[in-house]
Amino acid sequence: MKKDIHPDYHLIEVKLTDGTVVQMRSTWGKEGDTLALEIDPSSHPAWTGGGQRLVDTGGRVSKFKKKYEGLGF
Repeated sequence: MKKDIHPDYHLIEVKLTDGTVVQMRSTWGKEGDTLALEIDPSSHPAWTGGGQRLVDTGGRVSKFKKKYEGLGF
């Protein structure tokens, strides 16, 4: 492999939305920096089983539900 072409891979702290801080290796920032997440597996609907409410921007969800009302969606 070529030398000096890969980014520095170091430890950073990642702060989750619930306040938990986890150490992981990354190329982001510098050694010891803290990355604060706005969305993570503890708050995203894809990982929480849909516990979060879906934000209906522009009425698209309502329009879909109305269109397919009797089909079990």
